Amino acid sequence: MIQIADIREWREHAVVDQNGKKIGTLESVYVDTATDDPAFATVMVGLPTRHRLVFVPLAGATVGPGYVRVAHSKALVKDAPWIGIDGVLPAEEEPSVFAHYRLDYVPGAGGERRLARR
Repeated sequence: MIQIADIREWREHAVVDQNGKKIGTLESVYVDTATDDPAFATVMVGLPTRHRLVFVPLAGATVGPGYVRVAHSKALVKDAPWIGIDGVLPAEEEPSVFAHYRLDYVPGAGGERRLARR
């Protein structure tokens, strides 16, 4: 399991897929609000004038020298739900992030959001 303190050190490092293909640059980490464990990362992709942040799960991710390797293909990640570089993920769009990766989405016990940016 990647610890939140560890992955913060990798901000602005390369994010690569399971085959080592570069996807983009790690921008931030979102934790599961129920456990405070790292759950998703946002990865900056696109051309310099058209950057966007895509979401990728951190389950199964590994850290190497200068990169974070995620357990999903570059194509799948690049087609993931995204926000603008200064954007915030709206609570009502959280289910679509989980659905893209075929992950179950369960909101908090009180209906609160499941992801929080750290």
